[in-house]
Amino acid sequence: MKKTYKIDVDCANCANKMEDAAKKTEGVKDATVNFMTLKMKVEFEEGEDPAAVMEKVRENCRKVESDCEIFF
Repeated sequence: MKKTYKIDVDCANCANKMEDAAKKTEGVKDATVNFMTLKMKVEFEEGEDPAAVMEKVRENCRKVESDCEIFF
């Protein structure tokens, strides 16, 4: 399953850090962050609960960029 989320991030480098953190999160098959559109596309592993996985993604992203936000 793929979903798109609106994000709030200050710079392209921070967006890259968020993308890397999201990709390393358990339950995420793939993730892409587009700084220009302020959107994150996430593909989830089969059988995963997107809401629960996105909580983990948010936590991991805030470890690398404390003032980022993901709206879901």
